Amino acid sequence: MRYDSEHKLKTRERVLAVAANAIRSQGPHRVGVAAVMSEAGLTHGGFYAHFASKDELITAAIDHMFIDARAHIDHHVYGDKPPAQALTAYIDFYLSTRHRDAMGKGCPVAALAADVPRLGAASRERFSAGVTALSERIAAPLAQLGYADAAALSRSVLAELLGTLAIARSEPDGARSDAILADARGLLKRRLGLDDAGLDDNKNGAQR
Repeated sequence: MRYDSEHKLKTRERVLAVAANAIRSQGPHRVGVAAVMSEAGLTHGGFYAHFASKDELITAAIDHMFIDARAHIDHHVYGDKPPAQALTAYIDFYLSTRHRDAMGKGCPVAALAADVPRLGAASRERFSAGVTALSERIAAPLAQLGYADAAALSRSVLAELLGTLAIARSEPDGARSDAILADARGLLKRRLGLDDAGLDDNKNGAQR
């Protein structure tokens, strides 16, 4: 049976969604093509109609993860919020217990950072592009708030978010893990002048 291009695209997207979840929960090196295809409701033999190799699947899945992450930020975290409230919402989302516990979902940087140096060049390039795009999502409201070097600051903020999440996920004691997230949320908001989520953005920006 022959399928049209739209069906093939939807099938590819389904495979990528399954692969992305597997990469987040297991790591890219433990992802098996047969398992991904089975989870997507497809046969192993149908894999090569969409991807030339497992490496190509991993690269495409990484891209898929970052596209989903950016869409989540734009539509569900930032929305139409003014800059200070948007940044506050992102910090609260990223350093939440829900995000910490969602090992199969969430930020692709947290899921991939430790494994990326051992991946192929194409995968590393897609990861780098994805990190840059996420940093730009943080830099935009920082620039609106009047920070002169918003790009550099956004990379520092992303690194702080990533490090905190990694430590919180590694902490076996639930109460201590919760405290790590709560302390970091408060300190990062204070660092960025976001202690009051309802602050006047123009006034805040003028003080930078």
